[in-house]
Amino acid sequence: MGRIVSGLIRLLRPVAVVGIIASCLVAAGGWMVFTAPGPGNLPGGDEAIVRLDEAGDNPQIVMVEQGTGLAAIAAKLEEQGLISNALVFRLGVMLSGQASALKAGEFEVPRRASMAEIMRLLVEGRSILHRITIAEGLTVAKILRQLDEHPQLSGTVENQPEEGRILPETYLFTRGTTRAELVARMVADHDAVLDALWETRQEGLPLATKEEAVILASIVEKETGIASERPRVAAVFINRLRRGMKLQSDPTIIYGITQGEPLGRGIRASELRGATPYNTYVIDGLPPTPIANPGRAALEAVLNPPKTDELYFVADGTGGHAFASTFSEHQRNVKRWRRIERQRAER
Repeated sequence: MGRIVSGLIRLLRPVAVVGIIASCLVAAGGWMVFTAPGPGNLPGGDEAIVRLDEAGDNPQIVMVEQGTGLAAIAAKLEEQGLISNALVFRLGVMLSGQASALKAGEFEVPRRASMAEIMRLLVEGRSILHRITIAEGLTVAKILRQLDEHPQLSGTVENQPEEGRILPETYLFTRGTTRAELVARMVADHDAVLDALWETRQEGLPLATKEEAVILASIVEKETGIASERPRVAAVFINRLRRGMKLQSDPTIIYGITQGEPLGRGIRASELRGATPYNTYVIDGLPPTPIANPGRAALEAVLNPPKTDELYFVADGTGGHAFASTFSEHQRNVKRWRRIERQRAER
């Protein structure tokens, strides 16, 4: 009996060796395919080659939804022509120990990326970043409308932040980020910037709280669109507050009428006299809330204004303002501006 078993082992041993060698050759061939540069394979033979030539070297976008498994990812990559064989991709990922490490997201895959490179791209989660720029001086309502119009964002914002709580900035995000998540980031960034600037504020400011600083910064933001003027405008308002003078800011009147939407006409004399909480021609000090969302520069200008004795400013016809320290000087600047207005109306 023992001789029979030994004979069978001697007989089968070459077969097993051949099988092992064959398996290794298959695995080696598969690994070569997995690591070789990918031609950006598109199904369809010669027609596919023509489409690739027309596409040039442009990368292709692959969207991997949250919860998508390895098999589905491999099938999608093969369907989009980025890999030649879904099974080889699956086996390569599994042999690399990365089957559970592939991340969801929107990925830009180079046309000739190898399967191994695509795997690394998904493992590292290098998802495409989209951007949105929030301009200084917008109201919360306008910012939310801007977010609603961005196609790469999802969901709605149920809890609208208070006016002035959003930091105008350029924000990067991945496709599918919710609008609520992005708004939360904007609010957190505002709070962080305000906290830092408040700690280094100028001593003796007529601003008792951070909220008051934001209110004044929002007025500064709406009064001038010229970055270099912000500190000077802030200094005028700080000087007026110190002297107990009314701010007399037109944008506060408009906010009281429209909540920050365009007025579409000039301010009427009756509106200058109207007793609303936002009419700084009537009320003392600051209005009850910000009238827009100020940027970092406006906040800095309010919390560290330059030392000046200026108390007035009026448009100068160039897009900027003429500043004055005395009322008589201011009246001359106003007359000059009225003359410019009349000349423009006559053209």
